[in-house]
Amino acid sequence: QVHLVESGGGSVQAGGSLRLSCAASPSVYNYMAWFRQAPEKEREGVAAINIGAPLTFLADSVKGRFTVSQDRAKNTVYLQMDSLKPEDTAMYYCAALDGGGRWPLRVGDFAYWGQGTQVTVSS
Repeated sequence: QVHLVESGGGSVQAGGSLRLSCAASPSVYNYMAWFRQAPEKEREGVAAINIGAPLTFLADSVKGRFTVSQDRAKNTVYLQMDSLKPEDTAMYYCAALDGGGRWPLRVGDFAYWGQGTQVTVSS
């Protein structure tokens, strides 16, 4: 019933940029987020957006480099990633919940997840 589909991942050199997209159906949910998970590491929250305001949130590790935004007409949330570092290499996942979310993000709060898109940053 609920589908989240990420796209836009790829390989880039340090300092480069990528834009990830999360297409939601049947519509965007009230609180949507981006997580990432590198091999042998825990899944960590990166960014979130409260659709109604919108209010946005960014982890300290990406603040000043990443931005999260939405296009309501396309039912899509974006993660613009600039000044990428090798430490940003991970699988990036879109997630959603209905109602109010929390910051910092908690994996257990989210009922809906996309399949992930790989981001690889080389030095």
